[in-house]
Amino acid sequence: MARLEDLTVGSLVNGLVNNESVQIVAVKWYGSSVLEVTYKNAQGMLANQLVYRENEVQLEVLEDNLPWSFDADGNTVRLASEAYRINLAHIFDPYLAVHTSSIEPLPHQISAVYQEMLPRLPLRYILADDPGAGKTIMTGLLLKELMIRGDLKRCLIVSPGSLSEQWQDELYSKFHLKFEILTNDRFESAVSGNVFAETNLCICRLDKLSRNELLQEKLKATEWDLIVVDEAHKMSASVWGGEIKYTKRSLLGRLLSDITRHFLLLTATPHNGKEEDFHLFLSLIDQERFEGAARSSSQAIDVSDVMRRLVKEDLLKFDGTPLFPERRAYTVNYDLSPREAALYHAVTEYVQEEFNRADQLSSDHRSTVGFALTILQRRLASSPEAIYQSLHRRRERLENRLNEEKLGKKAEEYHSSIRFDVDYDDDDYSSSEMEQEEENVADQASAARTIKELEAEIATLKNLERLANEVRLSGEDRKWDELSKLLQDNECMFTPDGQREKLIIFTEHRDTLRYLTDKIRTLFGSEDSVVTIHGGMLRDERRKVEERFRQDKEVRILIAINLRCERESGK
Repeated sequence: MARLEDLTVGSLVNGLVNNESVQIVAVKWYGSSVLEVTYKNAQGMLANQLVYRENEVQLEVLEDNLPWSFDADGNTVRLASEAYRINLAHIFDPYLAVHTSSIEPLPHQISAVYQEMLPRLPLRYILADDPGAGKTIMTGLLLKELMIRGDLKRCLIVSPGSLSEQWQDELYSKFHLKFEILTNDRFESAVSGNVFAETNLCICRLDKLSRNELLQEKLKATEWDLIVVDEAHKMSASVWGGEIKYTKRSLLGRLLSDITRHFLLLTATPHNGKEEDFHLFLSLIDQERFEGAARSSSQAIDVSDVMRRLVKEDLLKFDGTPLFPERRAYTVNYDLSPREAALYHAVTEYVQEEFNRADQLSSDHRSTVGFALTILQRRLASSPEAIYQSLHRRRERLENRLNEEKLGKKAEEYHSSIRFDVDYDDDDYSSSEMEQEEENVADQASAARTIKELEAEIATLKNLERLANEVRLSGEDRKWDELSKLLQDNECMFTPDGQREKLIIFTEHRDTLRYLTDKIRTLFGSEDSVVTIHGGMLRDERRKVEERFRQDKEVRILIAINLRCERESGK
């Protein structure tokens, strides 16, 4: 017995015509109980008839359908054929990653990926082109080519903390690759307990891994198709007194090398001048080949098969012209006004006295105070606004501390809350983290050990704050005078048709950034002429500012905090 629903195109059915089997050619429903069937008999004759529910008892379906009935879902067929086409696309298009990415690669980037790296699979390679060559672009092209060819599913990018967001942004915007940055919250929330096993495409901070043995143990339990290390020279060991000194970073490099099939190291400074150290760095790529060389000889060896290095002079466009214009750098010298000079000498004397007092402290506390005073000196050279605000905040913080001391709190308790790791690597910090750390230390760390010493320092700070405010209110700022002349009188600041050129100004402190923004807007007579970037901005907001600077004709000046990630974004 067969149901009416079983009578489909291509079916062989008994019971429609005596004992003869016929093949269904077409069906048409009338309601839910009547089916008009068109069929073909063994002689090839066509006929049709109406079949009712009560006829189901005499029907028998011998075969569901023909091998190629073409009655499958068309969208599914198209999806399958497209997947098969993409799987084979690299055979017919050798530059498929280029054509499926939002980039316009340069000659040296194409040659690095398609002539140097892809022919060397499994890849163990050092890409050591000069800064600005686009090593992120080359890495993205390699990633996408390996994915297209079915050779890459799991990839880990290890980079300094200040560059992790930049890696994530560029891989997504240019190559449509979604990498996840592994944060502390992500490590703790891993369902399996090992986030490395759960995440196929991820980015992790270099020093987060090198300093955390628990994370390294979890990493050892995983395998990767490709691991990329940015600023890889940080993982080099060194030879000292005939003995190899391994750092935590170099040990991490060996671990990463052991758990991946493809290993790519990115650096602009592969060689520190010592051939033995260079061989140890190369041993991350091939331990057996290069570590022995480091122990036995200081002779240079051929590394053309494992490393490429191009300097900026070698980087060309497709028309053969240099990629980078000639760099012309010069320093503008100027003399301080009498008020500025008096403030400069007064703050310098204060810093020197505090340095001398700090020598009597413990090593950790001495280093923290020294770091704070160094920041103060830098802000003195930045702008009157920066040094005034720094002195003002420092005086207020120390007055708060004095009040706490008078209430009976111990100085040791306060010191412990402002310790700073002076051995820090600023690559580990994002720009906002770095700014916050500097603010906390510069405003609080003091060499004062008693209430009397603290009162004396506060009195000194009040006098310095007064001097700085006088300079600030007087409008005397020789550094700004020189910048103002440059913006107004220098012919390089204007196009041939008189339009003002776009200009990026880097500064080191948020107070100076605000100060310059107000000054330049007043000079140009337009609020829209200046935009700013600083570490406290959200990524989306920052991208909007960058895009506005590039596209908006009204915006002529971009002022940015001069931390590493700001410099990268301004390229």
